[in-house]
Amino acid sequence: MSNLMFALNATIPLFILIALGYFLRKVKILDNEGFLKTANKFNFTLTLPMLLFVDLSSMDIRETFDLKFLLFCAIATSIAFWGAWGFAKLYVKDKNVVGEFVQASYRSSTAVLGLALIQNIYGSSGMAGMMILGAVPLYNIYAVIVLQTESPLADKTKEKGNMKKALIGIAKNPIVIGIILGLLSSIIGIHYPEMIQKPMDYIARLATPLALICIGAEFNLKNAFKRLKLSVVASVIKIIILPVVFTTIAVLMGFRTEKLIAIFIMLAGSTTPSCFIMAKQYGYEGTVTSSAVVITTLFTSVTITLFLFLLRTMGFV
Repeated sequence: MSNLMFALNATIPLFILIALGYFLRKVKILDNEGFLKTANKFNFTLTLPMLLFVDLSSMDIRETFDLKFLLFCAIATSIAFWGAWGFAKLYVKDKNVVGEFVQASYRSSTAVLGLALIQNIYGSSGMAGMMILGAVPLYNIYAVIVLQTESPLADKTKEKGNMKKALIGIAKNPIVIGIILGLLSSIIGIHYPEMIQKPMDYIARLATPLALICIGAEFNLKNAFKRLKLSVVASVIKIIILPVVFTTIAVLMGFRTEKLIAIFIMLAGSTTPSCFIMAKQYGYEGTVTSSAVVITTLFTSVTITLFLFLLRTMGFV
């Protein structure tokens, strides 16, 4: 019961914010398309980069560094990404949503859920920081690659598949810049004075709630049902297939307790709301992404609890 309540406390507040955004749009408080477009751009260019910068800069990389663990997180993320992209190229008929589908299939909301869950179980979140280091930079770099390469806007400019443009997009992406600066700050060991740290924290805290409210405000039930099959497939890959495959491999490789939980959360967490923001910025409709965020947010309270119960029963955590 305690595991169920923890999972519910981690996921239901997110769903409530999505529902709030949907309600505010219905009662015409958030019915201005210009406002939503501006809010998404604000999130993409400032709050999400700041969230990642704050998370990474506050880590003590030298103290928690574990090469085997770091490489596992990076390799699992890479296999999940390229596997999802290969699957999408073969089976997704509407090529305008390939980028959305891939992103929704592999990107987890690790920064919030991972830190909270590990700290709740073990009293510290050291391995969550190392997991974020191994996975989150790649999450965002791979997202830029697939979103840029498969963008529906690229068809109009005849730039589809242009990897050079994708690499330039990575270099200019605010989220990637935030990650690089956060890592440099952590490696150098910069400690910011409170008058600087507090404003950064305030901006970072805006990212998730604002993203979830925008998802709800732009959520279209009619379009969601049209894309429901794709969203469900992406969700199954995200919260069932990836956790089963890679958590099993992690167990066989000897990962246990805090490290195994960090790997599990990296794989089993719900699709991150930042997927929606990035998809919109690259010209996608956003329906597949927003639907996957809703579905995975709803069902992770069940799947995470079940997986945790099984891992504890088998004595691995």
